[in-house]
Amino acid sequence: MPIPEDVTGDEIDKDVRQELQSLPKTLAEDVARNLVMVARLLDEDPEGAYGYSRVALRLASRVAAVREAAGFAAYANQKYGEALAEFRAAKRMTGNIDLWPVMADCERGLERPEKALDMAGAPEVHKLDKAGQVEMRLVAAGARRDLGQLDAAIVTLQSPELAANAVQPWTARLRYAYADALLAAGRESEAREWFAKAVEADRDGSTDASDRLAELDGVEFVDAMAGDTDETAENDQVPASETPKTDEGEAAAQGEFEGEAQGEAQAQAQGEAQAQGEAQAQGEAQAQGEAQAQGEAQAQGEGETDKD
Repeated sequence: MPIPEDVTGDEIDKDVRQELQSLPKTLAEDVARNLVMVARLLDEDPEGAYGYSRVALRLASRVAAVREAAGFAAYANQKYGEALAEFRAAKRMTGNIDLWPVMADCERGLERPEKALDMAGAPEVHKLDKAGQVEMRLVAAGARRDLGQLDAAIVTLQSPELAANAVQPWTARLRYAYADALLAAGRESEAREWFAKAVEADRDGSTDASDRLAELDGVEFVDAMAGDTDETAENDQVPASETPKTDEGEAAAQGEFEGEAQGEAQAQAQGEAQAQGEAQAQGEAQAQGEAQAQGEAQAQGEGETDKD
């Protein structure tokens, strides 16, 4: 699989680099670069991470760090049987029990919650550090819920770590799991309280506690950008049934305007015809008057001639 040029292999943890020293230099570099890609893609592209893990596993299957990386890549892709086999191999190679909680969670993924509970009660748990013990508690509570034992799951999560005010890397997830179990048991008011506490501890947004809290409070989130897009689309695509209404209104208004204009033109034409008639009548009367005056003048002239 292609690896970006900026990935050198030097990015890996020093403990892993030390494990790779047992390999030839060129091979160690190739394995290291593939392991870097696994870590880089594990959250955003689990399938891609899985592909690089298989390459590393093919190159150096006897390196514990490679088996562990392959296990986490398989786990991220819900290949729980394969993940469990890789984690067991890594544990055999190193004798380290840090992987115990995730191995128990793989048993849950394989629908064997009883086996996960057996592992939660095993002596290995006492050898885990505080973070590992909290993780084991979370897995055990999940196994109880798998079995339908909600009250037992709630009791499993009740611990000094849950009650502590100090915020640790595991605090947000522990409070969230407790709130979720309370809500599943129908204890909504208590669940709301613990979701709020989870929000306070979740500084890097590793949970969706804020969304769960808002949901309990009846708050609905609206995507403003989506709303604008929908409104624009509605404006651009006017339903066909509404289009004629707008045209009819405009046509009616235009018809009324044209009717008024036509009426005004007709009235103006009538006015002009009337004025023309009046002018013609006035002209005829004036001509008749002038003819009459001329006739009278002519008669008067003839009378004066007779006297002479």
